[in-house]
Amino acid sequence: MKKILTAWIICAATMPAMATNYDVIYDDTYDYTASCPVCDCANNSRDTYIGVRVYKNEHSAFSYNHPNGSKEKFKRDNFAFGTTTGNNLADWIRVEYETLYMGGQKNMRGIKFDYDLWANFVNAYLLRDFDGVVAPYIGAGLGLTGIWGDIGGQMDNDFDLSYQALAGILFKLNSRIDLDIGFKYVNYGKVNHRDAVTKIDATQIYLGAIYKFGM
Repeated sequence: MKKILTAWIICAATMPAMATNYDVIYDDTYDYTASCPVCDCANNSRDTYIGVRVYKNEHSAFSYNHPNGSKEKFKRDNFAFGTTTGNNLADWIRVEYETLYMGGQKNMRGIKFDYDLWANFVNAYLLRDFDGVVAPYIGAGLGLTGIWGDIGGQMDNDFDLSYQALAGILFKLNSRIDLDIGFKYVNYGKVNHRDAVTKIDATQIYLGAIYKFGM
């Protein structure tokens, strides 16, 4: 009987300690998700981006207008190159700065026409994200273009107001990189010569890549 009583007292004495240790080991107040230093958390923002674009000019038009009303136009299916940087203001809207370079040359009646353009736009887009896979968008841009025109060795340059309309699709390759494919019409403006005016516009297909990062 004494042995049984002694064993019961020992068990009763050790039970609170075991219960206390159990609570420490399985303390449900410990926050396992309080920090995530290395993983790619779902709430980690990727709203800021930089990108590059290559533009294929389909019928880039240089319209050379004489004071008497006559007009000469030539078109070039050449390339342009540019960069972008922007930010997603919301899930469905983003703003972007775009800068690009384009050139065009033509020989007519023994005269060389040579143009260089440096265009800068602020673009705004409406887009719809489908399950983080693709995001079609439409957009418009307004900006300023520097145009340098060399006609038969005579150089003229102007800065003129420019505008454009865009439509495309973002293919989301992963959480940081998007493939950007689109089409746009852009009016670059005009450059005034001594006895004529050249107006320049283009339709362009473009291919680009975007790198997203948090900020």
